[in-house]
Amino acid sequence: MEALIDEVAEVLVKSRYAIALTGAGVSTESGIPDFRGPSGIWTKDPEAERRAYEAYALFLRDPKAFWEDYLSRPSILGPLEKAQPNPSHYALAELEEMGILKCIITQNVDGLHEKAGSENVIEFHGNAFKIRCVDCGARYPKSDFDLVSMKERGQLPPLCRRCGGVLKPDVVYFTEPIPRDVIARSLEEVRKCDVMLVCGTSLVVYPAAELPRLAKRKVPPATVIEVNLEPTSATFDGTSDYFLQGKTGEILPKIVEAVKKKLAK
Repeated sequence: MEALIDEVAEVLVKSRYAIALTGAGVSTESGIPDFRGPSGIWTKDPEAERRAYEAYALFLRDPKAFWEDYLSRPSILGPLEKAQPNPSHYALAELEEMGILKCIITQNVDGLHEKAGSENVIEFHGNAFKIRCVDCGARYPKSDFDLVSMKERGQLPPLCRRCGGVLKPDVVYFTEPIPRDVIARSLEEVRKCDVMLVCGTSLVVYPAAELPRLAKRKVPPATVIEVNLEPTSATFDGTSDYFLQGKTGEILPKIVEAVKKKLAK
């Protein structure tokens, strides 16, 4: 593993434009459950998964009923506001600070990359602390709206202060399209990258899972470095040039240390 970490660090040091794609495995070490693992949310509570699949259709059909249901249930991810970044987040933030990592595309909705200090973050599946206008795409901190009082006064759904459109949680639901601005930014980052770090994602949720493959099919192709607890389809189909198996919170800091040593020479 040490030799592999050293080789990966060399690739990063020589990179022109490295980016990262992160998934649930990066945040599980902060106590945030994943969805499909052995102890995942959907694994333990299939009914919660069924509701999640129906949520977007309910929103489109009856936004008021959607918000009333949304506000009546605790977050399936637990008290996210109490979660803190772990070594994975800090390692990626440090790579950005060193000028090596240019952008993080994350499938996580917990805001922990920003809390760790990363600045150029694309939240592919949205942010649990924001709400978004389905018409103009404006985003607001959820705390800007007293949603509980609005529910009590019969004032749901909340409306956009820019265009008057209906607001929904910024989190992207099943069957909901990824917002156009997010797709556009993500594809532009993939187009520019020559190295992609794929960290803590099972690569089973599309279209995010397609991003490493797009990076690999470019001319010239990007180098794909995968850091995951278990192999994925990218490990086996040749998308990943390097596969480092283990917890991201253990491996990413080692990569950072190896990068520092190379830069110091």
